[in-house]
Amino acid sequence: MLPGALFIAALLSGATALDNTTSQIVAKLATYGVDAYDYFNSSVLSESSLQARSLGFCSVLCSALPGLYPGQVLLRSETAYATWDASFWSQQQEEVDPACVFQPASTVEVAVGLLLTELTECPFAVKSGGHAAFAGASNIQDGLTIDLVSLNTTTLSDNSSIASVGPGNRWLNVYDWLEPEGLSVIGGRVSDIGVGGLTLGGGISFFSGFHGWACDNVANYEVVLADGSIVDVNLDTYPDLYWALRGGGNNFGIVTRFDLTTHEQGLMWGGSRIWLDDYQDYILQSLVTFGEDSPSDPNAALIVSIAYTEGLYLLVADLEYAEPVANPKIFDAFNTTGTLEDTMAIRSLSNITLLFKEDNPNGLRESYWTGTVQLDYELATNITNMFKQELVPIQNVTGIVPALVWQVISTNTMEHMTKNGGNALGLDASDGPLLLINLAFMWDDESDDAAVMAVLARVTQKALAAAEARGLGNSYLYMNYASQYQSVVPSYSAANQARLQSVSRKYDPLQVFQNLQPGYFKLDGAQAL
Repeated sequence: MLPGALFIAALLSGATALDNTTSQIVAKLATYGVDAYDYFNSSVLSESSLQARSLGFCSVLCSALPGLYPGQVLLRSETAYATWDASFWSQQQEEVDPACVFQPASTVEVAVGLLLTELTECPFAVKSGGHAAFAGASNIQDGLTIDLVSLNTTTLSDNSSIASVGPGNRWLNVYDWLEPEGLSVIGGRVSDIGVGGLTLGGGISFFSGFHGWACDNVANYEVVLADGSIVDVNLDTYPDLYWALRGGGNNFGIVTRFDLTTHEQGLMWGGSRIWLDDYQDYILQSLVTFGEDSPSDPNAALIVSIAYTEGLYLLVADLEYAEPVANPKIFDAFNTTGTLEDTMAIRSLSNITLLFKEDNPNGLRESYWTGTVQLDYELATNITNMFKQELVPIQNVTGIVPALVWQVISTNTMEHMTKNGGNALGLDASDGPLLLINLAFMWDDESDDAAVMAVLARVTQKALAAAEARGLGNSYLYMNYASQYQSVVPSYSAANQARLQSVSRKYDPLQVFQNLQPGYFKLDGAQAL
């Protein structure tokens, strides 16, 4: 057995990517009250551990963490670990087994956890709500998953203009907290989605016509940087990093607080209407007309889905209006006869997000793919028909519920993306209006993964190729809907990708968030299918 001092000495003398900064990491830990020489003691080290450097000492880290933070570490041997692993939205994420899970209770504890992963070279992931579809997005096999669930504070500024929200919150928590104040923020549309991932990836809202996306309405981020520093990032303090965080994902630091701009919000009108497949042409034309008319009424938000279930294709229109006004004029085309179901009513925002949750159950196999095209009826029709044709080989897959989801990115929404220095997404109002494609498939069995993923890849490729052939393509890929096989950051434009990489090198010179945190969408692109 080796004493802690020899372990630190081994780290200092070993040939690793972090050699030159190990002493700085130890010193930074000391400023947070953690003496690394005491922390890594003989009870958790052995010769075999040192011989296993390539594994990053994750087992050593997971043996030591409970002593530093009792009750905040979940180990594989514990019942609580299994319960936690089942908390993810998708089955693929549930199947990932980290060496241990750390649940920090403060920003300082997040910084300590991050520094310890660097000191031990243990790969890590960071989880806010865990609503990504693919394995490894916010969980990591045999590494350390840092779960921000305990960072769930909510604070309203004295003048009620800023809602400070921890990443451990789900959007339902945030809306329930703000509604008695007559306020809301630009956030997610499904009740149990986490604040962190949605906001860092862009974040479409019911109110985007008035305010832009969630990333455009963050006044300030509290961030733990790769060197363990805790900084407030805004337009005045770190304008380059502030820009990068607006759509750049998990590539720049761990955000431990979002200071969100509030707006007045009371009851609204929302729900869904469902038609049989013979209404397809009418609904798609109505979608395009809505997209053209959106700037005339930014209160309105629309999602149109074509879903296959139990041998039937159904058309679903989710209609939301920011005022408590039933059947506003902009939705006239959707106020038609022939509906199979109509759930429209005056509701609270929180109630509407609960309705959306009903269509997004936990525990199934999930895959999302995305693309963006120009607003065009003929193209939308061709892609919808192509989607149906390609589904034939997998229609009998157990539990399969495939959906093609259309959403308008209106010109007025994109105009709001330019405020406060703009975001990193590369969208321009002069290119709009646009249609955002989301292929959203759920099914039951892992044995069907290859067949389902092949269809998803084929539909995506053909849809985007059809758009390009007609001069109606757009490179943008929405991070929160993208497959792990899609290159999201390069889709923001070569210039924006290069700018993001430059910001990353400035604030993370050792590229901790590119290499030691391998999950989700990295700045260089995506893995091959």
